[in-house]
Amino acid sequence: MTDSASLIPSLPPLPSTVGPTVPALDLHMHSTASDGLLAPAVLVRYCAEHQVRWVALTDHDTLNGIPEARQEAEQQGVALLAGAEISSQWGNMGIHVVALLPQGEAAALAPSSVMAHAFAVVQSARETRAEKIAQRLEKKGLPDALEKARALAGGRSAVGRPHFAQAMVEAGLVPDHKEAFKRYLGAGKVGDIKTLWPSLQQVVQWIVESGGVAVLAHPLRYGLTRRRRGLLLDDFVAAGGQAAELVSGFENSDKIRDLARQLHERQLYASFGSDFHRFQGPFAPGRYSPIPEVAVPPVWTHPLLAPWFEAHTAIS
Repeated sequence: MTDSASLIPSLPPLPSTVGPTVPALDLHMHSTASDGLLAPAVLVRYCAEHQVRWVALTDHDTLNGIPEARQEAEQQGVALLAGAEISSQWGNMGIHVVALLPQGEAAALAPSSVMAHAFAVVQSARETRAEKIAQRLEKKGLPDALEKARALAGGRSAVGRPHFAQAMVEAGLVPDHKEAFKRYLGAGKVGDIKTLWPSLQQVVQWIVESGGVAVLAHPLRYGLTRRRRGLLLDDFVAAGGQAAELVSGFENSDKIRDLARQLHERQLYASFGSDFHRFQGPFAPGRYSPIPEVAVPPVWTHPLLAPWFEAHTAIS
């Protein structure tokens, strides 16, 4: 077993439901296949032990963690939906889109598949971005920045800002991840490079052509005004987007209800997830804000996902 198992803190079990009507599920989580704390198998095992029975592993721009996660999921009785969180560009903003892929990772990663091409494009952009971030951080006092980030990523190509943040913490430049993002890596800071990604329209098109459901990730976290968020949702729908995360981690209940109105107006489905990377305060797989009673249909009722969820209703 991986050493990351020792990183799991002691937490009380989850209730059998999350919110008033949602079963114990989490459709947005990250593992060590990108920038998460836990190995895919350990993450799935944690979910099983805490009654989170329907999950999507959605690592950044890769499906590489799915095979390990699936093997563990089959042993633990967890329903695992293949997924990925794909980076895109909307105007001058980096926007993430979660791909939920009910046909599974084998179809998505076939050599000639649309998603295989998509991941190659985005991974190339990610590598170039990592090089540019490293160059900037070296000027801020982090020597050998790229080598340090790659070592923390375990040699994987999915080097992201959290790896640079950890490198800065270990070098003593900042006390923690929060401060690293606040000073160097957050939106508008020196390490925030996002003009290399494919367009939002292109990413959504790739997901739809692959038989997946395109979900706009955490729309409340982009710091947009309500009007700008509406424009983003409009462009997302025009591109073929089908759902958005009504709840992602812990968010203000009034803002969640307001977002629900915007989704309802655009006939978008609502998705839910923790966006788990590491244990911080209340953040853990399957834990997120209570879901208010809203008129937006849940993403598992989408025609492409409903058969998958129906096939896994026996899991409990």
